[in-house]
Amino acid sequence: MDNIRQMDMVRDIAESYAEKTPEQSKFEQLTALDRNVRRPAEIFAYTFGCAGSLVLGAGMCLAMGVIGAGAGWAMPVGVVVGVVGIAAVAANYFIYKAILKRRKAKYAKQVINLSDELLNK
Repeated sequence: MDNIRQMDMVRDIAESYAEKTPEQSKFEQLTALDRNVRRPAEIFAYTFGCAGSLVLGAGMCLAMGVIGAGAGWAMPVGVVVGVVGIAAVAANYFIYKAILKRRKAKYAKQVINLSDELLNK
């Protein structure tokens, strides 16, 4: 039993040092292409959404007097900043969909060709 486990470990170590072939299967190419299409839109959506929620939070803090307590300008400025944050968070989804649609249109031909090859059409 111990000898078999050692042989498996030796095989695993040898495989980890073996050269990988640069050639990918069609399925791997398709999934990689799909990731490359979606990734920029997702990165933008996460970044813009976080920034918008931070702006919204800063506006709420100003409006509630957590920041700038006692200042007469804090509440109106906070409301304006909060509305800007709400607008950014609300627009985030639509911007994400527009970016994704544009990237899908750009790579549609490659994705369809690979899909047809995999489905034997």
